[in-house]
Amino acid sequence: MNDEAHEALELETLKNIISADIPEEDPIDLSESLSVSETREWEMQVDHHGMRLDRALALIIPEFSRSYLQQLIARGYVASQGVALIKPAMTVKLGQKGTVELQPTPMSQAFVPQAMDLDVVFEDAHLLVINKPAGLVVHPAPGNWSGTLLNALLARDPRSGELPRAGIVHRLDKDTSGLMVVARSRTAMDALSAMISLHNVRRQYLAIAHRSWAGRLFRDVEGSVGRDPKNRLRMAVVDLQRHPGKTAKTTVECLESTSEVCLVQCSLHTGRTHQIRVHMSSIGHPLVGDELYGGKSLAGMNRQALHAFRLAFDHPVSHEAMRFQSKLPPNFALAMTQLGLGYNEFD
Repeated sequence: MNDEAHEALELETLKNIISADIPEEDPIDLSESLSVSETREWEMQVDHHGMRLDRALALIIPEFSRSYLQQLIARGYVASQGVALIKPAMTVKLGQKGTVELQPTPMSQAFVPQAMDLDVVFEDAHLLVINKPAGLVVHPAPGNWSGTLLNALLARDPRSGELPRAGIVHRLDKDTSGLMVVARSRTAMDALSAMISLHNVRRQYLAIAHRSWAGRLFRDVEGSVGRDPKNRLRMAVVDLQRHPGKTAKTTVECLESTSEVCLVQCSLHTGRTHQIRVHMSSIGHPLVGDELYGGKSLAGMNRQALHAFRLAFDHPVSHEAMRFQSKLPPNFALAMTQLGLGYNEFD
C-alpha cells in the first residue's frame, strides 16, 4: 500500500464515516495522527544489531508504522551523533544511539476551521441544507487536506466539532454540484445516518450524457459496484462472485435527447461511490466531462455534468416533510443550451 492509500484509510477510520456514499475500509493503526512534533531518543540493543534502521526503529517505537518511519528517515529526521541517517536500509549496531523527530502527518492537521462562503438553502437548530459548488471537496483526503466542506463547517459553527465528521452524513464527489444535508445536532446526525442507511433520504440528479437515448424513457440500472479490478483508482460494475462490491440500483429517466447527447434524471436507490457515473457508463452513456469513466468535455463542461438538484426527506426531529430543489450551476445551464437541451423548467 502506498503512502496516499495508507493515509486515506487512516482518515476514513479516524472519523468513523457512516454514509451510504462512502465505502467501508479495513481499520488500521491510527497512532500516527500527531498534532505536534516530538523528539525521542533511541538506543540499539543486542536484538537490533545488524538490522535495517527502519526495522529496528519500528521495534523500538512500535506505535508508529514502518512506512511512516521510512519517510522520517528519508527526510532527515533521524540522526545519530548529530549526523542525519537518510537510508532506511542501513544496518545498525549494538549501542548505537540517536534521535528521531516525529512530525505531524498531513492528516492530523486536516481537521481545523477554515472560513469560507457556503450557499445555505435551509438552516435550523438541527440541520443545514447546502448547495455545494463543483470543485469543493466534502471532507479531507490525500491531495485535499484543507479547504474542504468539513473545514468550512468547523469554522461556521464551533459546535460542529463535537459531531463526527462535523455533521456530514453523506457526500458528493468533488466535481459534482448540488444539494447536501448536514446535521447540526447529534440527534439529527444519528437519525439522518439511519435514514440514509434505510434509503429514506431521496436524492435526484440531473446529468448530461453522451449519445442519443434509445428505447424506453425509464430504465432501472442494477449492477453491483466495486473497485475496478483493472484500475484501482476507479469503480466499476463487478461480478460479486469474483470481485468485492455492493449491490446498487439507479433509476434513469431520459428527459430530452439530441443526436449527440441526452439529458437524464437519475434517482438513487443505493448510494455507492461514483454510482451514477459508473451506471451511466455501463449502459453506454458516460457523462459529459467525466474522463474517468469514458466521457469527454463538451460545451465547456470539463467536469462530470452531474448536479444533485432535488433532495427530500422527513425532518429528523420535527418529522416535517422537507423538499428542496436547486438551480442549475451557470456552466451546467450554459452547456445544456449550447448542446440544444432545454433547461428553463429546471431553473
